[in-house]
Amino acid sequence: MSMAIDKYCYISAGYLEPFFSVKHKVVWSHIETVDSIADIKHPVVRHGLKYTGYDDSSGVELFHHGDLPARSGIGSSSSFAVGLINALSSMRGRCLDSRDLALKAIDLEQNVIGDVVGCQDQIAAAYGGLNVVRFNRDDTFSVTPLDIPESTINKLESWLMLFYTGNSRLSSDFAKRIINNIDLNTAHMRKMHEMVDEGVKLLRLGQLNYFGRLLHESWMLKRSLAVGTTNSVIDRVYDEAFRAGACGGKLLGAGGTGFMAFIVPPDNQLAVSAALQDLIRVPVRVDFTGSKIIYERKDR
Repeated sequence: MSMAIDKYCYISAGYLEPFFSVKHKVVWSHIETVDSIADIKHPVVRHGLKYTGYDDSSGVELFHHGDLPARSGIGSSSSFAVGLINALSSMRGRCLDSRDLALKAIDLEQNVIGDVVGCQDQIAAAYGGLNVVRFNRDDTFSVTPLDIPESTINKLESWLMLFYTGNSRLSSDFAKRIINNIDLNTAHMRKMHEMVDEGVKLLRLGQLNYFGRLLHESWMLKRSLAVGTTNSVIDRVYDEAFRAGACGGKLLGAGGTGFMAFIVPPDNQLAVSAALQDLIRVPVRVDFTGSKIIYERKDR
């Protein structure tokens, strides 16, 4: 069996013993017991098993546990895909590096399942850490770790505040809207692209107040990319946090609902927490490991 863990979810995978009355068992928010992979309802598991070379000749048991809700804009779906491929590949004796793991997760979600999703979440889950990810016109990408001291990382963690606004949505719905509006949003997207290097510079200098302001500018641009990216609830939450002392922030994911991240000086965090007391605050730490196998037993 193999167990994979990344920043959002934990996946245990093993071969189902022959004395069980069914071939496959999948435990997530439902419990599925089926004799054929084709009958598995969870789309990522169903396609992922076939994608990694499994068939009905051997029974497979999968257990998934996630600390954060699905479809909330925080990359949980892609993290699941990355962790699933990592665990299933390990069971077959294949050790994937971060690049291969990200590429396979992207291929599974985009080409096999047919979801309209990007590539950044899979890369973040596979690599971990603070990185500059550059996407090239030939569909390749590069990942460059940020060279910043531990003291700055600790400062960033202490300034970050993450709140859950509730509800969920399909990120592919919002991604389609953004793609359909690309020609209309070219100027905004170029401006957001130019902000990357400035953001890297500010992080390296530890100037988090200015980084927060840059994040604010980025959110003002992003919220106009497609109808539904923001709404009255999201706007209210953002405005209240900003008035209470946040330097800036943004809604994570494609839009609509989910988690909001803010850059807040420690002296202002009590005020921000009070202003958003009806929301759930989630603690934030930087993960530098990415998806990894934490236990592996080779007995087959």
